[in-house]
Parts: sequence; structure tokens; C-alpha cells
Amino acid sequence: MKRTLLILSAFVLTLTPATFTATAASVPVAGNVDLTVAAERAVNSVVYIKAVTNSRMQTVPYRDPFEDFFGFGDFFGRGGGTRERKIETPKRTGTGSGVILTADGYIVTNNHVVENADELTVKLNDNQEYKARIIGTDATTDLALIKVEAKNLSPITVGSSDKLKLGEWVLAIGNPFSLTSTVTAGIVSAKARTLGAKAGSIESFIQTDAAINPGNSGGALVNAEGELVGINTMIMSQTGSYSGYGFAIPTSIMNKVIEDLKTYGTVQRALIGIRGTEVRNQIDAEKEQGRTPDYGTVNGIYVTEVTADGAAEEAGLRKGDVITAIDGKEIQKFGELQESIVNHRPGDKVKVTYLRDKKEHTVTLTLRNAQGTTTALKNLDTEAMGAALRPLTDKEKEELNLSSGLLITAIRDGKFKEAGLTKGLIIVKINDREMKTVEDFEDVVKQANLSSERVLWIRAKTLSGITRSFAVELSDPETKNSK
Repeated sequence: MKRTLLILSAFVLTLTPATFTATAASVPVAGNVDLTVAAERAVNSVVYIKAVTNSRMQTVPYRDPFEDFFGFGDFFGRGGGTRERKIETPKRTGTGSGVILTADGYIVTNNHVVENADELTVKLNDNQEYKARIIGTDATTDLALIKVEAKNLSPITVGSSDKLKLGEWVLAIGNPFSLTSTVTAGIVSAKARTLGAKAGSIESFIQTDAAINPGNSGGALVNAEGELVGINTMIMSQTGSYSGYGFAIPTSIMNKVIEDLKTYGTVQRALIGIRGTEVRNQIDAEKEQGRTPDYGTVNGIYVTEVTADGAAEEAGLRKGDVITAIDGKEIQKFGELQESIVNHRPGDKVKVTYLRDKKEHTVTLTLRNAQGTTTALKNLDTEAMGAALRPLTDKEKEELNLSSGLLITAIRDGKFKEAGLTKGLIIVKINDREMKTVEDFEDVVKQANLSSERVLWIRAKTLSGITRSFAVELSDPETKNSK
């Protein structure tokens, strides 16, 4: 029977009971461990974060059942029962945790703690409060970097998550249920854990039995020396509260993501160019179909697909190969492969060891980004587009017979001007998505920038009602064809 488990970052995950196994039950504890020094060293580096999302007016479609039933919509010329109305979303306040990385105010937290926030307030352990701004976010790893204008803060010492051992003592420090500066202790229960919490996410979690609850998100997981080894991000529970399973993003992933956000404003994600599954999962799937496969190993990553024009294809990898090591480091779990590749940038070279027909081969390949190039991606927004936008007013929508749209109120040198867009145009759709708010625009630009095409397909109208179409290239001409 399946059990539904809730996770702290608001995802829902269904797993069988066999997914979790005790990993430290038979590990002997050698002597007493004093964790007081670790707690004292780290507690002042963990902050309380309050995120406020203001109420907003949204236009939503609705269907009047009485009009449908009696046909009044047709009778009165309203085109059936489908209509639109405005609703006001409630003001929301969420709380979480963060970890001070630098004395001048850089703080790491979870993306889901600060996502869509209009106001961020950071409270230190000594109750000092600061307003914070977002430097960058990465939903794929659920990490975010924020900044407060302060000096002489207490940055944490960042340790190596790679050195963690199963059964090693760790502390989880955060603000569960708004109880600030809470410290709980446990052990490392597993490493490189993947959960499938969100499609497309990068997961290689540290699993711990240190108590983590709502509000701990973004807080610190530290070792017995008080060094940061992970960012607490989610729990698994049938009730929404702690039930023995907590998960943290290792510093091996955090370090690269935070550096990219500070330097580029977006994460420079390198891709090996394959889809795959763990060998043991592939073997189980084959056995269910009555076959008895022999890949020469029961560990590693079975390649189920090689992406066209990707790094793996160029290096000669094929479907059915089994990746066993990256740069000489053994790969047994999919989380280990993700953790290894996420620390690289497009253009980096890695040595891949793999089995084909049970014979070992080694090849060096050059990692690429989602566009198939080796160049760094820039964070694009309305500034890069060179346009000032605002939503249409109710009167304008009525006059133009439009349900939504963004009016270009000013334009300067930039990608919009290069593509032929002008002041006064109304952007109705971009990449088949309706444009209702400036946030819709920023979101679609961000998604397109990380896609393989890097193009905005724009449908617009003039103030006189003429439909116009534009294609805005997000790639720079000199880098568009770079490999």
C-alpha cells in the first residue's frame, strides 16, 4: 500500500515504505560527543527570515452555471456562461531561516522561502532586523542568495559535505514554528539521496534524523566542529511535522550555485547530455519483463537516452552504456552523478568512465549548457529588453476588446528595439503565454533564456487593433553558434 508523504517545500511525494531504510542502526558510537562548541560557533550565523507577498488583483475566468443551464448567456449576447471577474489574492506571510555567508550581509536560504516575496525582513540572533533584497534564485536546486546592508555580521565557516560519513553527528539550526535559534541533533542517515520531489530538480540530499520542522527551511546543517555542511530544505511526513526524515542540500552544491548567483545573476548549468537511471532500477525493470540482464555491474548509471548534439553524443556515448565514474570518482547513485556535474560550468572538461558490453572505456567530454553551447548565460530582464511595460487598465481593455496585455510605454536600445517593437504596442502573448502582469513577462523571459531555442515569439496589437508578430533573439550574435 502506498503512503502519501508531505514535504516542507510544499511538494507532495508518494513513495512506498521500502524507499527508506535505516542506515545507522548498526553504527557504533565511539565515546561521548560534545556538540556545545558546534552550537555556539554556528547559532549566531543563522537568521530568521520573514517573507511578505502583497495582495494582488487577478482576472480569472469563471462559468455561471445558471447561464449555462437556462441559456441566458446566449439570450443576452454574452457568449455562453464563460466570463471573467477580478479577485484579490490575500496578503501572505511566510517564515524560514537563512545562513550568513559573509560579514557584509550575503545570506543563503531556500528558493521556496523567498520566492515571489515583495518584502523580506531578516532578524539576527541578537534581534537586530534588516530589510533584505534578492540577489538571485535557483528553483532547480531550491537555493537563493539574499543580501542585507550590514557590516561585522557573524559568517558561518563553510565545511566540506564530501567529507561527511554515515553515522556522523550533525546539528540542524533554524527557526521551526517561529521558535528562533533552535538547535537539534542527529546523525547523517544517508548521502546522495534523490526523492523526485519536483520534475527537473537537481537532488543529492544529505538525509538526517536531526529534527527539522516547518520554518527550518534555509537553516544550517553543521558538523561537530560547527562547520556548515548543508542547507536544510525539506522533511517527509504524513502529518506535515517531523517524523524522522529530514533533508539538506550539501555545501558541494551550494558553493557553486551561490558563486554563480553572485557573479552572473543566474546559475551556469552544465549538462552531460544524457537521460538515465540507476543500474539496479534498470535491472529490476528488465526482470519484471522476464529478462535477466547482465551489464557487468549492479552499480552506476544506465544510459536510457543520449541527447542529440549534446556533450555525450559528441564523445560517442550510446544508449545502454553504464557510467561508473566521473573524473575518477565512483558513481553509484543518480544523486552522485548530479552532484558531480552540478559543480561544473559549460565548457569544463570531465573524464567519464563507462561500461559497454561489460568492457570499460574512458572518454573526455566538454560539458554544454541547455542551448548546446559552452558560453556563460546572462540573467535577462526588462532592462536587457530595453522596454518599460505596464498592464492595460480596465478602460483600455474594454476599448481594445482585450482581456489582458502589457503596453510598451517607453523603449530604448535593446533587444525589443532590435526586433522592431515600438512604443505603444500591446504585448498580448509571449511563447503562447498570456501577458497579464510584468511578473508574467519576467518569468517567460527567464524560462526562454534557459531553453534550447532562446527566442521570444511575441504576439502584439497596435492601438488601432492590427495584429503584429515578432521574434526576439535572446542570444548574442557572436555567441549564438558557439560550441
